[in-house]
Formats: sequence, C-alpha cells, structure tokens
Amino acid sequence: MWIIALWGSRNFDPRQPMKVEGMISVAAPREAVFERLSNAHFFASCVDGVQDLTAIDPTHYSAKFTTKIAYLRFNFKVTVAMTKVSPPNEIEATVEGAPLGVVGRLTATARTELTERGGDTDIRYAIDAVLAGKLGSMGEPVLRAKAKEMEKQFTERLTAAFAEAAS
Repeated sequence: MWIIALWGSRNFDPRQPMKVEGMISVAAPREAVFERLSNAHFFASCVDGVQDLTAIDPTHYSAKFTTKIAYLRFNFKVTVAMTKVSPPNEIEATVEGAPLGVVGRLTATARTELTERGGDTDIRYAIDAVLAGKLGSMGEPVLRAKAKEMEKQFTERLTAAFAEAAS
C-alpha cells in the first residue's frame, strides 16, 4: 500500500521512519485481490490524487500525486519500484519522490500481505516512510488525520471495485 498512509505515527519524529500498519478486508478470493493489487493502473485508480501513471518497465512506474494536507496543497513527482512480488501472498514496493516547488523528500517501503479467510481476503499492510523538509515539519496530528482520510478513500474505492466485479 504505497501511498495510502504515508502520513501518521504515534511517535512522530521527522528524522525517523514513520511506521504505519493496517488491515483492509475485501469480499473476494486472495488470487483475485492479488491480481488487481499488483496491477499498477488498478491500484492507482484506488488512490485519490494519482495522475499520469507511466510504466518505465514491468516493475517500475512514475506518476504525479496531488494532495492537500491541512491548508497546503502538495504536488509530487514519484517513482515506484515493485521490489518483491510473491503471488498470491505478498507485494513489496518502494516509493521515492519530491514535492514540486517545495524543499522536501519522501521515501517509503510498503509491504502488503494477503491472507484468505473463507471467501474473503485480508490485506495487511505496513509502511515505513521518511518525510523530509516542509513535509516532515507538518506535525503528527495533521499527518495522522490525512492518513486516515486516504485509507478511508482507498478502502471505499477498492471494495467498490470488487463489489462491481461480483455483480
């Protein structure tokens, strides 16, 4: 889950990686969920603000990402590298980027593990992210609120996509 919850942590320190963990349940078999999540264009369609996703090669992508944190709007140029793909259980990716027009840097490693439970799939994710510059100075409460908002939007879009496929 590369950008869903890059912001937010209980022990916020902009010099240390923020650790974000969570779980989403989807009413679909694990193989189907894995197939969709490993498709970069589908994944990007579930993340609000991702634009111009371009495949560099089968495991590397570039994109623009726009988001508003508190009263500030940030436009990022990001690259994503799929570093581990183990069907149908696990996906790992790294994300690197910089906000356009603002001094700062984003680096993150996201690990996703899928577990089948009956006919449903639990998606467990863990993200280690470092935000430097103006981003890193935003403060924990603001970043945590943005993380929750992004997770909610992603979950709604993901579950809706599987509900449509089941219809």
